[in-house]
Amino acid sequence: MSVSDTIKQILVSHVYVEVPVDQMGEQDSLRDVFGVDSIGFVELRVQLEEAFEVTISDEEFTPENFATVAAATALVEKLLAAPAAA
Repeated sequence: MSVSDTIKQILVSHVYVEVPVDQMGEQDSLRDVFGVDSIGFVELRVQLEEAFEVTISDEEFTPENFATVAAATALVEKLLAAPAAA
């Protein structure tokens, strides 16, 4: 499963977004279209860290990085590509 598909599954199964996975657009706003609230964003951060075995720093936990599925995917892919020692 791709990073994007995994994020969509997390949104449905852990953040309880009611939009079906097959109707989620990569550029849809997590807040405005999917209705993710502040607690949902914290849960999404935790679930992404667990699913991908990455650490999302406070500096990376920004509205820009969590605005859309595409933005969250780009963040995770960047973290996965970073050297483990970083």
